[in-house]
Amino acid sequence: MLVDREITEAILGAAIEVHRALGPGLLESTYEECLCHELALRGLTFKRQIDLPVDYKGIRLDCGYRLDVVVEDAVIVELKSVEKLVPVHEAQLLTYLRLSGKKVGLLINFNVAVLKDGIVRRVL
Repeated sequence: MLVDREITEAILGAAIEVHRALGPGLLESTYEECLCHELALRGLTFKRQIDLPVDYKGIRLDCGYRLDVVVEDAVIVELKSVEKLVPVHEAQLLTYLRLSGKKVGLLINFNVAVLKDGIVRRVL
């Protein structure tokens, strides 16, 4: 089984490939579709648009949260196509990590000239 570091490196390699091919300026859904295609080509397992309920006072509530992509049942990938990442985007990723029980997350903003400027990795 792959360790978190190997998984994140593979995800980032796939994201870089997508960004090289498409560049910035498209919808988040386009990048998600293409990234998942790249993940599949690399033999990684993933799930898309996973419901994330909130446990509140012992009750699971569906509040409409969705994880964009979870790779190898270990790494949450939150995708953006925005002018610039702001603190609320990182807070969203950290909250998703906490609510899901996952330890590692990537926040990837494809709307940048150089993809490395749009990547944030967080570990709980």
